[in-house]
Amino acid sequence: MTEPVPVFDGHNDILFRILMQPEAREAIWLTGEGKGHLDLPRMRAGGFAGGMFAIYIPSPAHPDDAGVEERMDRPPYALDLPEPLPLRESQSVALELAGQLLWMERASGGAFRLCRTVAEIEAARGAGVIAGVMHMEGAEAIDPGCDALHAFHAMGLRSLGPVWSRPTAFGHGVPFAFPSGPDTGPGLTEAGKRLVRECNALRVMIDLSHLNGKGFDDVARLSDAPLVATHSNAHAVTPSSRNLTDRQLDMIRESGGMVGLNFATVFLRPDGRRDPRMGWEPVLRHLDHLIGRLGEDHVGFGSDFDGATVPEGIGDVTGLPHLIGALRAHGYDAALLGKLAWGNWMGVLRRTWGA
Repeated sequence: MTEPVPVFDGHNDILFRILMQPEAREAIWLTGEGKGHLDLPRMRAGGFAGGMFAIYIPSPAHPDDAGVEERMDRPPYALDLPEPLPLRESQSVALELAGQLLWMERASGGAFRLCRTVAEIEAARGAGVIAGVMHMEGAEAIDPGCDALHAFHAMGLRSLGPVWSRPTAFGHGVPFAFPSGPDTGPGLTEAGKRLVRECNALRVMIDLSHLNGKGFDDVARLSDAPLVATHSNAHAVTPSSRNLTDRQLDMIRESGGMVGLNFATVFLRPDGRRDPRMGWEPVLRHLDHLIGRLGEDHVGFGSDFDGATVPEGIGDVTGLPHLIGALRAHGYDAALLGKLAWGNWMGVLRRTWGA
């Protein structure tokens, strides 16, 4: 039986799934409970060799939440942005999630390792160990003075998105809207500009995936690191507010940056719907466009596993070999598949982290 191609994934939300079911964390992580997209046995079976594990703080439940999925099934839609979250409560949840990630390493019995450098990621792969990188999706847990950034960095944080979709002290995210462009509000605040400088000083990667257009431009102007969107797609194929315009893709290419293809159906399907029955064509169209615009050294995967509805052809992490097979059948050769699945992420992390 052919071994699956090793994949490094730019974004997943298993920590959020564990946060919602803390009493079931051993089943979720160690043995799998038949739900969600990720667990340790399925990751190993699917060739998931490493990835970014997101610390994400959910908004409080709202009466309108029940209708969100139905609205996203029938575009056009423009969902209201959640309210900003308070710092102290956000820090408490973020610390819990960071602790969950450290527990996952200890509980795995050596099968999973939290990594802080590219050398550590590559060593984990060589040892047959899944590599995890601590990422933060939305900087609600970081104070405007950025002191907490240093604390989380000491815990292992190596990638951070200034916003999810709701506003933070640092900037503004895009709403979930289709059809829509990314120009939906003001740029970075003064605290946001400080955050960019501090991330550059610590060599923490700045994730642009949820940032609005003006905030994207501010990061591009201020940052001395490659521009990276860990889980975003091409606006030219699917005109969602979350997807990247050709102008933004050109800026990412010029910086030596990276885009991780998001598997979420609402960002893949040209009609913006959630329906997972879609075949491989939308995936191929996005990858062809991203590679055509960015070059084959600047595209990878950013699944959004456990945070989105994904195509039925993928289903969960065990579907990664099916995705690789579809790309191979589309004409992508072994060298390009190796770049998309692993090499390009290692390249941009090395350029950002320096090690």
